[in-house]
Amino acid sequence: MIAIRNLKKSFENKTVLRDVNLDIYDGEKLVIIGRSGCGKSVLLKHIVNLMQPDNGYILVDNIAIKRVGQKDLFHLRKQFGFLFQSAALFDSMTVVENIALPLVEHTDMTLKEINEKVAEKLELVGLPGVEYLKPAELSGGMKKRVGLARAIIMDPKYILYDEPTTGLDPIMAANIDKLIIELSEKLNVTSIVVTHDMQSVAKVADRVVMLHNGKIIFSGSIDELYATDNKVVNQFVTANAEGPIQPKPVTY
Repeated sequence: MIAIRNLKKSFENKTVLRDVNLDIYDGEKLVIIGRSGCGKSVLLKHIVNLMQPDNGYILVDNIAIKRVGQKDLFHLRKQFGFLFQSAALFDSMTVVENIALPLVEHTDMTLKEINEKVAEKLELVGLPGVEYLKPAELSGGMKKRVGLARAIIMDPKYILYDEPTTGLDPIMAANIDKLIIELSEKLNVTSIVVTHDMQSVAKVADRVVMLHNGKIIFSGSIDELYATDNKVVNQFVTANAEGPIQPKPVTY
């Protein structure tokens, strides 16, 4: 389990996170929503220690990541896969080189073993046979899938998704949503998804939390999200001030 306690972060005179408290349970698909600039991505980066809090701390499986040494931090980070909003692929590298990078850096696997594992993860994300293409030869959706293959190459316990459907057409966005669900089930991982795409939220979430002005103002199921009488939540969810609209059932 990940436990976030009293987390606070400011940049110059702007406070982005204000005493955030949140428990993320093993195996759940947690979706974090909120308006642009509310601190969603900042919170994700704190979870993997890419940012340091001004106050508070985060426990990952009862280990305080703020207090571990560099060697233990590297070990802890191997439990995380991170899909960045832009996929963050290296343009000069092929697909196989991008995905294999964590294995090259952190394991003693042979080249044959690395290539086999890369092929296995590409198959898992529905992109077999693209190993030797460059990122410039990939569509936006393919880049996201390659980024996801790299995120799971070390067989992590937690996968963090930063705006995974941003910039994708509705069909590709739905495919990414479906992939998040499938990977959660097949790999038995905990998924933490940051998004403002309410279609994705309805499809993916076991639980939803909403950040507003640096604080969590809602935590609950998708049904509870649409039933809440919190006006700020209602306005965000429905994109109007008239109150909630019940979501249609989602099927694949």
